[in-house]
Amino acid sequence: MMNSSEAAIRARGLTVIRGDRTVLRGLDFTVPPGRITGLLGPSGCGKSTLMRSVVGTQAHATGTLDVLGRPAGDTALRARIGYVTQAPSVYDDLTVRQNLDYFAAVLDPGRARRAARRDTVTDALADVGLVSHADSLAGRLSGGQRNRVSLAVALLGAPELLVLDEPTVGLDPVLRRDLWELFHRIAAERAATILVSSHVMDEAERCHRLLLMRDGEILADDTPDALRARTGAETVEEAFLHLVDTAPATDPAGTTPQESAR
Repeated sequence: MMNSSEAAIRARGLTVIRGDRTVLRGLDFTVPPGRITGLLGPSGCGKSTLMRSVVGTQAHATGTLDVLGRPAGDTALRARIGYVTQAPSVYDDLTVRQNLDYFAAVLDPGRARRAARRDTVTDALADVGLVSHADSLAGRLSGGQRNRVSLAVALLGAPELLVLDEPTVGLDPVLRRDLWELFHRIAAERAATILVSSHVMDEAERCHRLLLMRDGEILADDTPDALRARTGAETVEEAFLHLVDTAPATDPAGTTPQESAR
C-alpha cells in the first residue's frame, strides 16, 4: 500500500511519439490518491494513449511515470490496477457470471478460496447492476451492458487504482448516474484512486480533480471550482473552451509554431 500523502500517479516529461506525430507532448501532472480524477478532452487528443501509459501497455513512452510508487508497467502493479478499455474485454460465448468466474480465478487461483471468489463475483455483479443478467451470454448483451461486465471484471481484485477509458459511452442517463455514484462510493469506502476519461464535459462536474487535454497537452490540472474561478466561467465546459481559445496553436505534427521555426 502507498502512503496517503504520495501521488497515486506522477508524470514528468511523459512523451509518446507515433511515427512522425507526437501524441503526448512532455506531460507533467499528478493524480492524488483516493480521489476521482477526470481526464477530459475531445476524441483524438491523447486520452487513451495516456491511460495505456499509466497501466504500462503503451510502447515508446519516454519520460518519468510513477504509479502507486513504482515505475509504470512494473510487474508488481498488475494486481493493484484495474483497467477498463473502450472495447469491452469479455468472452462473448460465456455468460456474464462465467466471465467473472474466469477472471476471478486468474486473479486468485487458490482453490481453497472458491467460496470467497463467489462472493466477490456476486458483489461485482451487484455493483454494476447486472445481477439479473448473470446467466446471459455476454455476446447477447447491449454495448453498454458489455461495458459494465468489463467494469465488473476490473473491480474483482479490489484494485487500489482504477483506470477507466470512457466507461459511460453508450449508457443511458440513469445508468451513467448510477455508475458515477458507484465511482464515488469506491473512492470513499475503499480509498481507491480513479482515473476516468470522457469527452462529455458535463461529467467533469462529477470529478474531484480534472486534467483537461487537447492535442496531446495538458491544458489544466485543477479542481472544477478552481477552473471556473480562474477562467470566470460558469461551467467546466466554458472554462475548457476558454483555455482552448487562449492556448498556443499546434501544427499537425504536434509542435507549436515557435517549435516548428527552430
